[in-house]
Amino acid sequence: MTSLVSRPRPRPAHTQGPTHCAYTPDGSKLVTVGSNNTIRLYKTGFDGEPANIDECQEQNLAVSTGNDFFVAGSEDGTVSLYSLDTNQFDRFLLRTSLPVRDVALSPDNQWCAVASDELTVRLVNVKDNTHLRTLKEHGKPTKHLSFDPRGSLLALSCIDGVIYIYSLTADHPELIRKVDSVIGRVETEADASSKVAWHPDGRAFAVPTPTRDIQVVSKNDWEKQRVFSNGHDGVITALAWSPNGALLASAAKDKQLLIWSTSDQTVVARYEYPNIIDIAWHPTKNLLSFTTSDGEVFICPHFISEQFSSLLRLPKQPAPFIHDPLAEISANGQKSDANGHKPAPNARQNSLESLDNLLDENYGDLDDDFVVDDDGAGYTLNVGQKRPAEDDGIFADHPQKRGNFLQPQHHKPFQPGSTPWRGNRKYLCLNLVGFVWTVDQDSHHTVTIEFYDHEFHRDLHFTDTFLYDKACLNDKGALFSCPPKDDAPAVVFYRPHETWTQRSDWRTQLPQGEAVLAMSLSDSFVTVVTAQYVRVYTLFGIPYRVYRPKSMPVVTCASWRDYVLTMGNGPVGADGMSKLFYSIQNIKRDEICQNEDIVALPEGAMVQSVFFSDSGDPCIYDSTGTLLTLLHWRHPSRASWIPLLDTKLLPRLASGRKHESYFPVAVADNKFHCIILKGGDKYPYFPRPLLSDFEFSIPLSSAQARKGKKKEKKKKHRNGLDDEDLEMINGSDGGEESSDDEEEEDETQGDESASESKKLEQAFLLRGLQATQLADLIDATTSSAGQRNALAKLELEIDKALLQILAVECREGEDRGMRALEVVQLMRDRSGRMIEAAGKVADRYGRTVLGEKIREVGEQRVSGRGGAFGEDDDDDDFP
Repeated sequence: MTSLVSRPRPRPAHTQGPTHCAYTPDGSKLVTVGSNNTIRLYKTGFDGEPANIDECQEQNLAVSTGNDFFVAGSEDGTVSLYSLDTNQFDRFLLRTSLPVRDVALSPDNQWCAVASDELTVRLVNVKDNTHLRTLKEHGKPTKHLSFDPRGSLLALSCIDGVIYIYSLTADHPELIRKVDSVIGRVETEADASSKVAWHPDGRAFAVPTPTRDIQVVSKNDWEKQRVFSNGHDGVITALAWSPNGALLASAAKDKQLLIWSTSDQTVVARYEYPNIIDIAWHPTKNLLSFTTSDGEVFICPHFISEQFSSLLRLPKQPAPFIHDPLAEISANGQKSDANGHKPAPNARQNSLESLDNLLDENYGDLDDDFVVDDDGAGYTLNVGQKRPAEDDGIFADHPQKRGNFLQPQHHKPFQPGSTPWRGNRKYLCLNLVGFVWTVDQDSHHTVTIEFYDHEFHRDLHFTDTFLYDKACLNDKGALFSCPPKDDAPAVVFYRPHETWTQRSDWRTQLPQGEAVLAMSLSDSFVTVVTAQYVRVYTLFGIPYRVYRPKSMPVVTCASWRDYVLTMGNGPVGADGMSKLFYSIQNIKRDEICQNEDIVALPEGAMVQSVFFSDSGDPCIYDSTGTLLTLLHWRHPSRASWIPLLDTKLLPRLASGRKHESYFPVAVADNKFHCIILKGGDKYPYFPRPLLSDFEFSIPLSSAQARKGKKKEKKKKHRNGLDDEDLEMINGSDGGEESSDDEEEEDETQGDESASESKKLEQAFLLRGLQATQLADLIDATTSSAGQRNALAKLELEIDKALLQILAVECREGEDRGMRALEVVQLMRDRSGRMIEAAGKVADRYGRTVLGEKIREVGEQRVSGRGGAFGEDDDDDDFP
């Protein structure tokens, strides 16, 4: 919808040529600069003649204002500072060898950024112009520059059609991003604009495009968001947000000045003014001013008609995202009823008598780790401050941080293996079978399923009119769900990969108002979790079970064969965060394995993913970067969470020079499969990233950086055993070994021995864990011969690791005898073969007393009078 108002009169301000304007932050004055050697100061609300500053440079091409001063840049390469108290020239800030094209004051008015036809951009301190910073990584002349509302980022629009983003949080500005394929190539002298206009909430910016549209780009992921399109027929020359971000003004060479509504990107007002090259909104009033290339200035009070002027009185509005993450966080922060509906606001919450208002505004503040400033991009400048961040007040229903007893913090629901919306794209599912991703096309979505193994399945691409936002994928089929919208209920859709009938897929609707929080797909069942119920279907849509979980609100779920794991919020802990509870049950047998047991998480940590391993054991990955598995989970009240890997202790991070995080995908083949994320990213993005895998490493000690290559022994085994020592174990022939020279037993060899000992301890723990999990599986199911043989092989591997540890202990000296004997008592072999091999290892290193003790343990073990270490046996012999 458009509207027309009476046409304001032009005010001749300067001679013909580029003319620019800017309001002071307090809105008291409008400053205009132009081609002549006069600067004009218009007092707001005064319709008389402006104040003039005649002692200035000619051909001023840029202006930026503070409350007490302003700076102007001219074609002769000078940047001048003028006082608003005296309306006089104060001093020169900077001089460049080529014409100045743009200047910008930081929000705190401490720094002035200067762009010229030179290849560098200068940051000069306003109070001390000898304090300079140089931005030179872009390597191209800069036409426009713009500080973000917090002053932590500086955006440069260069003539090569690339936006360069510099972080200013460190002493030396750092180039953190190149935003390409948005703006076009524009010469510095052209009237066309490529200037970055930051939205007042600081989370995005708008910029003109070569297609005569206005593109919004997100700051956190630098992806394209909403587009203001089909407005101009000419090249855009000026762009400006209203102070609260509710409106956007744009001008172009088509002689049109447009006012856009931010919420729906529609034109609400259209005016005809030619040659506009700069636009300025008044900070508080319904007042818009703009200048033209004819040297004229237009000051337009009540510019926005009464029909839309109410938009200017709104609080700060959110930037136009395709999928606004802040809106989703706010929605999750509110308590919902059983159907997922938000309750009506309580009038007493805003009353002066309410308990919240009687307490301090930030009583009981908790750390919010939603965005971590890993790359120094300035996302967390307000961390540790007592006042809310600049974008905290964007939504009226944004959750406030109160005392623990007033507002407990719940774990938010999530779908394992999925990512949030990033621009108009989102991964719905990532696992070892393949991945599912969707693209928002406004009126519909397009969904793509790609598999890693194309010999068994072919890729799939289809148009999605249901707007699916969750998906699961396995070897049998793909599962999708969409949220409820308006009067349409949520829908669950399952599509098998192969069937022997013509009609195979099925779709079911959930009750009105229920939304899918999480879902899982196994070889036997489909599990769908809402805020009210857990529903289990067969693979072809037959409802099998419906029950209400005990721990609510529900967080997530996972499944494997007949087992279903659900997680939900439980009682509030001491840190104000709800404890996370989980339950595991066998749906087909109707057996509960674990009933509302607690998830072991450190204070402040969150579960980032939950899944079953390829062998069917539950695993979680938390926000501390730790992978854990559940031991004895088939036995009620016996389950415990065992760490398999702490990614912070990986050797690749030991040097401290590499900073990265990991997106969990799966646990298979006794490895952790993940996607490596760099540059502060929290989720993978397109193009499809490669999978990486890491060996398990139970956290026992910190990783050490490698110092260099280690010397190799000719025939000596790194574990300290000779071939003859291993002959009893493997049945292979071995030769005699020559002993090492005494000169090589130095500090380096000691470090190697300690490192090898740690590796062997890791092997012992991991093999023991695998054996325990396999033994639990054999006890709970009808075991096969292959499973029993695998268990016997694992127990043999455990004893091999212990025998190698024994060799290390014997090599260290006689004083390690008691520890060495303890290692022997841990062996699981009952045939006596491993004990005999242990005695030979002790004899080879001349440990006579230890050898006698080991033989005594062997005799007791063979006679049945001695058990393994840790068993109740009165005949255990401790030296």
